Amino acid sequence: MCAKKRANGDESGGGDPPSRTEPEGSRAVLEGPEISRALTRIAHEVLERTKGGEGVILLGIPTRGVPLARRLAERIERVEDRHVPWGSLDITMYRDDLRLAPARALGRTEIPADGIHDSVVVLVDDVLFSGRSVRAALDALNDLGRPRAVQLATLVDRGHRQLPIRADYVGKNLPTSLREKVTVLLDELDDRDAVLVGPAKPRNVAEGDR
Repeated sequence: MCAKKRANGDESGGGDPPSRTEPEGSRAVLEGPEISRALTRIAHEVLERTKGGEGVILLGIPTRGVPLARRLAERIERVEDRHVPWGSLDITMYRDDLRLAPARALGRTEIPADGIHDSVVVLVDDVLFSGRSVRAALDALNDLGRPRAVQLATLVDRGHRQLPIRADYVGKNLPTSLREKVTVLLDELDDRDAVLVGPAKPRNVAEGDR
């Protein structure tokens, strides 16, 4: 892991993120080997589009975007023998539903010590849905510096966009209905790699739209 500096306002983000259990009535649409292959493909695509990963920084959107960013960095380094900095970008204070939701615990923003100026920042998230989390991430990124370019990688794109946002790298396009919920489990946090689809609970403002 590269040397990091932590952005102001993140000191309350300590502690381990919560693990997820398999929601009742859900089914697995991706398991560990398929997730691994998807991430390997994304890593190769990043290398192809960024001239071998030159100037690339991977920033995961908490919670599960962070271990995905780390995995992508490891894959790129194995292929290209090039160190790729990675970190995390907390979007809590930039969400457009902040006033509607109960108080949220702040996560951590950790970026390379040299900052993000003139770099190619690849935002990494587990599920792309409405696009509102990505919009919040762009606002958060703007307060940290001026990258040369910003790209987006997501493990799952489930559609139903509410904003004009599109991922540059997608592990799995997964058509869903709004009556379904997509849950990503990762070994680092949940002791299992899987993407699950199941019935959605009544919409909870606290959960928000990704």
